[in-house]
Amino acid sequence: MYKNLQELVNALEQVGDLVRIKVEVDPNQEIAAIQRRAFQSKAPAILFERVKNSPFPMLANLFATKKRLNFIFASTLKNLELIFKLKLDPLAILKQPPTWTKLPFIGLQTIPQTVKTGPVLEQEINISHLPHLVSWPLDGGAYITLPQVYTEHPLKPGFFHSNLGMYRVQLSGNNYEPDKEVGLHYQIHRGIGIHHQTALRLNQPLFVNVFVGGPPAMTIAAMMPLPEGISELLFAGILNGRRIKMIKTPAHPLPLSAEADFCLCGYIDGVKQEGPFGDHLGYYSLKHDFPVLKVQKVYARKDAIWPFTTVGRPPQEDTLFGEFVHDLTKEVVPQIFSGVKQIHAVDAAGVHPLLLAVGRESYVPFCPEEQPQEILTQAMHLLGQTQTSLSKYLFIVAEDKEKIDPYNIPIFFNYFLERIDLKRDLHFITRTTMDTLDYTGINLNQGSKLIAAACGTPKRALGQKQDLEKTSWPLNLKPLWFAPGIVIIGADKHTLPRDQQDIALQKLGKALMNVPEISKFPLWVVVDDPCFTVASWDNFLWVTFTRSDPATDIYGVGEFIHCKHWGAQKAIIIDARLKSYQAPVLEEDPQVIKNIKKLAEKDKNLRKII
Repeated sequence: MYKNLQELVNALEQVGDLVRIKVEVDPNQEIAAIQRRAFQSKAPAILFERVKNSPFPMLANLFATKKRLNFIFASTLKNLELIFKLKLDPLAILKQPPTWTKLPFIGLQTIPQTVKTGPVLEQEINISHLPHLVSWPLDGGAYITLPQVYTEHPLKPGFFHSNLGMYRVQLSGNNYEPDKEVGLHYQIHRGIGIHHQTALRLNQPLFVNVFVGGPPAMTIAAMMPLPEGISELLFAGILNGRRIKMIKTPAHPLPLSAEADFCLCGYIDGVKQEGPFGDHLGYYSLKHDFPVLKVQKVYARKDAIWPFTTVGRPPQEDTLFGEFVHDLTKEVVPQIFSGVKQIHAVDAAGVHPLLLAVGRESYVPFCPEEQPQEILTQAMHLLGQTQTSLSKYLFIVAEDKEKIDPYNIPIFFNYFLERIDLKRDLHFITRTTMDTLDYTGINLNQGSKLIAAACGTPKRALGQKQDLEKTSWPLNLKPLWFAPGIVIIGADKHTLPRDQQDIALQKLGKALMNVPEISKFPLWVVVDDPCFTVASWDNFLWVTFTRSDPATDIYGVGEFIHCKHWGAQKAIIIDARLKSYQAPVLEEDPQVIKNIKKLAEKDKNLRKII
């Protein structure tokens, strides 16, 4: 296993999976634009040797293919499989004792090794010396996009109650004092929040170390959705195949990652405006107050490399992170969520906006008609812990005689829409907490969720394209068929304020009630650009679920409220237009694209990538 980036870069170069870019490249948008194209073309990892305004090289595309991820962690993935197998079957150690002889050694790897010094302390630098990556034209400044943010519980200091998270760090812009302050944006439901809350209650600073680079296992561990109270640092040791070396020094309250390429040491003091930032939903997250990190020291190795990624509308490199984490944890999902067979946080929909799940329905097997009961319990569990609690739309089905794969999205939607009872199976949670990056709700961090559950025998035959075309639709509608049972229509630009429904769409629901064929089309989606939306499943998922809030933007054909329960007799309508209060869509600067094409003329490796 590779103990640092330098070892990994050499190994990748030896197997022909790394290229070096010799021309000077600007970290202000140019490098990000190249990285995005490198990801799309499944290019090798890229080392930019000459970075404008910084002495440090930048490393891109490191985790951008499954093949490369498996190469990086080839020697340690089997150790993780053993740990997960033990969790699934604690008696396995008795059934095959020889298989488990190395378990004590794996356990030892979880415990960080305390050392007095390490390469990260080789030089002291300023924030201004770091590569200042700006990914998108409207970004509020430069950001660290692969940070490992380390904190310890103020009342329980030490490795075992530490948190290692990937929370974005703004290096410049806004009102941050140059070379002294950076912004620290962490979302709700993150482990650092417990540490920060405790520090505030105790009226003491929360010390923070931000590592960049070092053992690749540390980067993966920082993005792992581990349960609260389980230290990511311990997980990193298993994935690293050796104990993580941490420097304890009287100079700082927290330990430093010895093999890290960079480390920013400081403490949180107050809040300032952070953002905007082009984010993984495909839009900008706007300016909001977030904690300020007062930086006391910045360290770097003499041979330091700055790893980075860029985020934007999926798929991007972080898509591979998600798939890798899914592959690592898929076997333990039924252990964490009893009765749940599989889950799929849909990357094309921005991950948190849409969660598809397959469960079991066994509460009352003697009933003549199967209806959602146990899967509703499972749905509540999914919305109650770990990262699945951030889900906005949760579509859950009960597995029938044939297995349902939530990763086969067209098949899943077909099965779901055939079986859902729109009068009974829609369950809204309103005025609740939602993803910080999602601007569809009624306020920052506040919106609604929808659990839509389906099981049993089909309740309808889904309409095909010919059914749509031969039907006479009211209001001069020109609907487009997207998939069985799914219809897309265009409408005027959205102009309403937050937390208000559109009377025009309520009228649409009433008009569609009188169309005999409407029951064949249970899902209608209103959009700005129908042709774009129907062009692919990725487009449909992105538009529909990143631009709508369930409670505000769902209307019904034959809608009703009975004893606080909302339902629709024939179909639902989702208003997926870009709202007047939502953040702008991410778009590249055309001049930047021209610039990188000119650079490609000077560097043959770059020419192959873009």
